[in-house]
Amino acid sequence: MVKVSETPTHDDTSSAVSVPDVPQQAMPLAGVRVLELGSLIAGPFAGRQLADFGAEVIKIESPDRPDPMREWGRARVDGHTLWWSVQSRGKKCVTLDLKSPRGRELFLELCEEADVILENFRPGTLEKLGLSPEEVWRVNPGLIIARVSGYGQTGPDAHKPGYASVAEARGGLRYLNGYPDQAPPRTGISLGDSLASLYALQGILLALYWRDARGGTGQVVDVSLVEACFSLLESAVPDYAATGVVPGPSGSGLKGIAPSNIFRSADGKWVVIAANQDSVFVRLAAAMGRSELASDARYSNHAARGVHQEELESLIAEWAAGYNHDELTSLLDRHSVPNSPVSSIEDIFADPQLRARGMLVDVPDEQLGTVVQPGIIPKLTRSAGEIGWSGPLTPGFHNRDIYEGLLGLSDKDLQDARAEGAI
Repeated sequence: MVKVSETPTHDDTSSAVSVPDVPQQAMPLAGVRVLELGSLIAGPFAGRQLADFGAEVIKIESPDRPDPMREWGRARVDGHTLWWSVQSRGKKCVTLDLKSPRGRELFLELCEEADVILENFRPGTLEKLGLSPEEVWRVNPGLIIARVSGYGQTGPDAHKPGYASVAEARGGLRYLNGYPDQAPPRTGISLGDSLASLYALQGILLALYWRDARGGTGQVVDVSLVEACFSLLESAVPDYAATGVVPGPSGSGLKGIAPSNIFRSADGKWVVIAANQDSVFVRLAAAMGRSELASDARYSNHAARGVHQEELESLIAEWAAGYNHDELTSLLDRHSVPNSPVSSIEDIFADPQLRARGMLVDVPDEQLGTVVQPGIIPKLTRSAGEIGWSGPLTPGFHNRDIYEGLLGLSDKDLQDARAEGAI
């Protein structure tokens, strides 16, 4: 079960350290300190995962240009979007101008106390700020620097800006999406950003293990959005290299994989039926009351069903249309045939499996009351994650906690840094 800590109450001028005392002894990343730079999704999504499992994530925003994620999302409550509260949950938010001399000094002081820098700037940005890997390693040679960008830190296109939609196209995912002879659509999410962020998370954990368990040092984790998308192409690379086959979009199913498609029920709901494995197709045929299909030479094995895919799926479509979706899925469940209605977010909120797994969590928020947030994955049985608090709505919410509590600045130091525009 996901544990949710009480939301802190704090403002930048208070002298009290307000971050909740969350018991983190059992959390796997307790003691790891992360400096999160950058904005939006690619990078900050990895920071959210790290915070969920106990890392102290210090999110650094420019005093005059906070993360645009604060304004992203489809819905607003009291003038605030809700996505920010999810993407920045459990993070300590501070403001810092890395372009100012004092701001760079404070950042290097933070680097001395940190384990990881996570950034998703365009390549070369840290170098222009005088904060290259070589520079920060002077103060802390153990720092792991995770860098997420469109094309990676090297190569002829490294300098180009990269967005999820561009990466999905360049990496080959967009070409495979949709229907033949139609414009390739995108998914309704920034998939390339999230994929790259998950690879950044993987790289950070690998680098931490190599450093702490194998006696290694700091290093750069270089993640490209394009390469993250490219990595999901399954057999396309060896198939093309060996035979010149160019896979294309296949609509709602996969060519030669049958039956594994969507079928419309009598009440208009789309239902996925995936019975392409031989033993599962036997069970589907029984569910249909057509057991003879499993011994029909046209459908008796995987290869034959692929050849006769269209006619087979027509038979299944005609059968499925005779039931409403509840009846259809119940019948398939009774015969252990993998299936699911195609769920909207409304359906997901009513899904008892996701509720039972803690994937919809009520998180207290200092201003918004309660925000329903997605739960934590993966589930660890002995060192489960926790949602520390909802993303703070005020930039610099934890300035005093970090600059005074961690770096030991006095009230005067903090006032002077603020007057200089450094924070």
